[in-house]
Amino acid sequence: MHEIKKELMEQGKNYPKNFIEKRGNIFLLDFIIAERKAFLRTDRLTYSAKLKIDEIKKEIIFFEILKESGAGLGSGGAGDGYGTGFGFKVEKTKIGPGGREGTIEQQSVLFGKKYEYKFTFEKIRQDIKSLAEKYGYSFTYTLNEREIR
Repeated sequence: MHEIKKELMEQGKNYPKNFIEKRGNIFLLDFIIAERKAFLRTDRLTYSAKLKIDEIKKEIIFFEILKESGAGLGSGGAGDGYGTGFGFKVEKTKIGPGGREGTIEQQSVLFGKKYEYKFTFEKIRQDIKSLAEKYGYSFTYTLNEREIR
């Protein structure tokens, strides 16, 4: 397993940030893809990935997500999701027993309307999948981060 970890860390050099190893063969990757600044407001789009190398099952479990965060005063315009003069936007997410609905591609399409970025997040997933196959591990993509413990 030492070899697969070493190669994972080497692959991470091709991304804006490298993987960070946590306990229990769990690796995290987190970096800002795009940032938009407006008068008294900053919005960020962040890519996060988490994976676990399960040596017993010979499996790599992979999770990724695009997260949007913002701080500051909103414009208060109609339909922008912000209250008048306040920069707090309420969004609801439902995660059930089947996991989160949708894929990161769908999130990217939504975020692409607000941000411009040239980040190919698919490359990270493909790199991890290729790494798994190279070392004889199965690759499992999950929509529920809780499956990685």
